Amino acid sequence: MSVDRGMLALPFYDERHRELAERIVQWCDKNADLWTDTTDPTGTADTAAPADPERVVRSTLRALGEDGWFDWDGDHRSLCLAREALAYADDLADFAYSIQSLAATPLARHGDEEQRRRFLPHLASGALIGAFALSEEGAGSDVAAIGLAAEPDEGGYLLNGRKAWIANGTIADLYCVIARTGDGPGPLGLTAFLVPASTPGISVEPVRLIAPRPFANLEFTDCRVPAENVLGGRGKGFAIAMDLLDRVRMTVGAAALGFARRAVDAAYLRARERAIYGGTLLDVPGVRAAFADAEVKLNAAALLVARAAWETDRGTRRAPKDSAIAKLYATERAQEIVDACVQLHGAAGLVGGSLPERLYRQIRSLRVYEGPSEVQAAIVADALDVRARVRGAGRVRGAGR
Repeated sequence: MSVDRGMLALPFYDERHRELAERIVQWCDKNADLWTDTTDPTGTADTAAPADPERVVRSTLRALGEDGWFDWDGDHRSLCLAREALAYADDLADFAYSIQSLAATPLARHGDEEQRRRFLPHLASGALIGAFALSEEGAGSDVAAIGLAAEPDEGGYLLNGRKAWIANGTIADLYCVIARTGDGPGPLGLTAFLVPASTPGISVEPVRLIAPRPFANLEFTDCRVPAENVLGGRGKGFAIAMDLLDRVRMTVGAAALGFARRAVDAAYLRARERAIYGGTLLDVPGVRAAFADAEVKLNAAALLVARAAWETDRGTRRAPKDSAIAKLYATERAQEIVDACVQLHGAAGLVGGSLPERLYRQIRSLRVYEGPSEVQAAIVADALDVRARVRGAGRVRGAGR
């Protein structure tokens, strides 16, 4: 199974999470044809060729929406379990689900009643495709450096500038855009806007990635957005972006688990069947040690993801740090696991279009999405600094008594 049943038995999860995990796994099995066009002439499932990314994401979003999988009720354990199962099934299946959720979450959490009524039902059904336009060439992890300008103009705003590497950028119907309204320096001057893709003044430039996905750079030229499309209030853009990133980071770790578990399962099947030295590859001590190492890493990563999702659902103060820890550990270890599994396949793992080769390209991006590993480490270090200062202040207060 693509989700560890033993992990689901832990107190982090409720019965509804166990039921959801079973349902999403069954859904992936039933809908595998959504993300697979053709198979290798040898007939092996591990060499399926992916279809056109834009078509796959569109059709997968519609199927997910029709079957009711988009429910933004704030349960992050459910979101993580869904991403893990979808990533195990296919990169684009996870991509379709995760980016739609990423784009809709700010609206669900910070939109007013009218904004939610206008857009959320259509995003939930898959009739509208969303994108979250945050990054710029000079402002990736440093959100406070965003330069896209939003100038007041006749009851609205004119957007001028560029966004870079926007997931779903080529197919989105609605962008959530973070722009600078100049209400203060750095993070204080940012505002979030809901911008329909049909708005005049938006041009889209597709971006090719090593793992094909519908990414784009966006250019805004006198793009007029009405004042009622401001999300969460003027000057709240930085807070909205940080709130979103804190909530989705551990879900990236969950997707990494899905990729890594798929790689291990495929490598194990090959090792069990590959004849060598009068036995099988699985009989080689070094190979067995590699699988043991992968199992330890998978278990540790799964526990960290579960804890982060659980803390986020409880609304604790430590949730952002735990989310960063989960993303950092799970994505880094998943990269190691997939690399080791390519090695276990030997030359067969280097064949273009094979499962190991695809996973090798696909896993790499997760160490960058929603903040690279270096940023996650900085978040964790900053949390330690805060804890040390609090403890130090406590000692000083105690000494004065």
